[in-house]
Amino acid sequence: MSIVKVTEITASSKKSFEDAIRTGIKRAGKTLDNIKGAWVQEQSVVVSGDDVTEYRVNMKLSFVLKD
Repeated sequence: MSIVKVTEITASSKKSFEDAIRTGIKRAGKTLDNIKGAWVQEQSVVVSGDDVTEYRVNMKLSFVLKD
């Protein structure tokens, strides 16, 4: 039997939401093993003047705990 834990993270990117997701998962993978899925809960942007300067995502990551 496996035990799956869920943790919430926030990640950002200057490029896109997709890049923020990839960046967040890649960074989480440095400290979490066995990441199996991600659920993007919320997306937001930072605006400066009339330009989007940063893309942010709040995600829940699921990972399997080791025996």
